[in-house]
Amino acid sequence: MESSTLDSHPKPSASNVFTHESPFPIYALAESSSSSGSPRLAIGSFLEEYTNKVDIVVFDEETQNFVSNPSLSFDHPYPPTKLMFHPSSSKSPDLLASSGDFLRLWEIHPNNTVEPRAVLNNSKTSEFCAPLTSFDWNEAEPRRIGTSSIDTTCTIWDIERGAVETQLIAHDKEVYDIAWGEAGVFASVSADGSVRIFDLRDKEHSTIIYESPQPETPLLRLAWNKQDLRYMATILMDNSKVVILDIRSPTMPVAELQRHRASVNAIAWSPQSCRHICSAGDDSQALIWEIPTVADPNGIDPILAYSAGSEINQLQWSAKQPDWIAIAFGNKMQLLKV
Repeated sequence: MESSTLDSHPKPSASNVFTHESPFPIYALAESSSSSGSPRLAIGSFLEEYTNKVDIVVFDEETQNFVSNPSLSFDHPYPPTKLMFHPSSSKSPDLLASSGDFLRLWEIHPNNTVEPRAVLNNSKTSEFCAPLTSFDWNEAEPRRIGTSSIDTTCTIWDIERGAVETQLIAHDKEVYDIAWGEAGVFASVSADGSVRIFDLRDKEHSTIIYESPQPETPLLRLAWNKQDLRYMATILMDNSKVVILDIRSPTMPVAELQRHRASVNAIAWSPQSCRHICSAGDDSQALIWEIPTVADPNGIDPILAYSAGSEINQLQWSAKQPDWIAIAFGNKMQLLKV
């Protein structure tokens, strides 16, 4: 990035950047929270055909190389829009969830084999359902997964029963992302340009806490700060800023992060610090920000900047190892030690 502001900030050194090259373009990305063994990441392909792939790779910290195992690679119908491992670090065997045409669960056994465990379809009238744009696994209640769909709904699944707990018409247009706060509280963003919060104890009502300043500019992603549930972040379609929200002060952002030079594609809060967030986008930059108590009227500068080889479309901030951030661009996945 041609920016003296960013150039003046620290960057991960080359010795702290580790690259895995995939045979396919990467979109979906997830890291296992399992407490056993080396870091394990799931990588989903983005191919314009029915048969796609999910590979699970392990980062060997001793050799500092990624290890692939053919038995941990499996076919996936259509490109997965999101991947997520079971949030519990003690879950065995580990579970991986994916969204796309349906919500799917995959079981990863200790002997390094993967088998499909469930295909969850909420359509009562057809074997098909509207495509799922995203989902989130509830950390407080791991039996719950919430999915978002282009049919304007959010569906809350009880995966232990393999049944729908509830389905809500959440927005006026397609729902693009969903994020859990507390056990029974989630938020969603939509093509209608709003961020809405839902409480499962009162399914008839939702609270709009933000709307796009330009009428009906879609909101694409949502990240809820798990260290301080007052805060969340969202990004707008084809927009280079990250909007930071305080749910106590609806409609007015507490900060707007505006140092990207192209559209932002992904955001993730630090799993350990309530004031740090990472964003990545089409300017090939991954930026880490520290949100100040009082916003500077001249704007906020990132505290760390990393330049990738091309547009970054996905990132994950490791809950298991909080000094690691994974990013995906082109056919590469990189681990950055920050």
